Amino acid sequence: MSVTEAQQALLEDLFASIDSQDAERFVTFLTPDASFRFGSAPAAHGTKAIRAAVGGFFETIRGLRHEVLRSMAGDAVLVCEGNVTYTRIDGSEIALPFVDVFEMSDDGLIADYKIYMDIAPLYAA
Repeated sequence: MSVTEAQQALLEDLFASIDSQDAERFVTFLTPDASFRFGSAPAAHGTKAIRAAVGGFFETIRGLRHEVLRSMAGDAVLVCEGNVTYTRIDGSEIALPFVDVFEMSDDGLIADYKIYMDIAPLYAA
């Protein structure tokens, strides 16, 4: 099912906050009791824990940029697929595929955020 204009705008704003490495702005897209899981890492619960987890991750990289290739929506679920290019601390870059699954609350915020990707190549020598 196609995404609405509002859902497309949400994705653009969300990824802009991530690509600017702004953990404070990132959590404004989440419900206060949201759950966030990145790859195989344990889930973080609540915006305080998520802010800390995301901020900690941002400290391990120099930058990142997302390219969403396609997105789709269903009953209170939004899914997108794309590539994210990370800039490592040493300045080298690596592009990795990702799929994000967002379970949405009734007020349009993300209640459950799951990132499906293998992050290991980012840290490989």
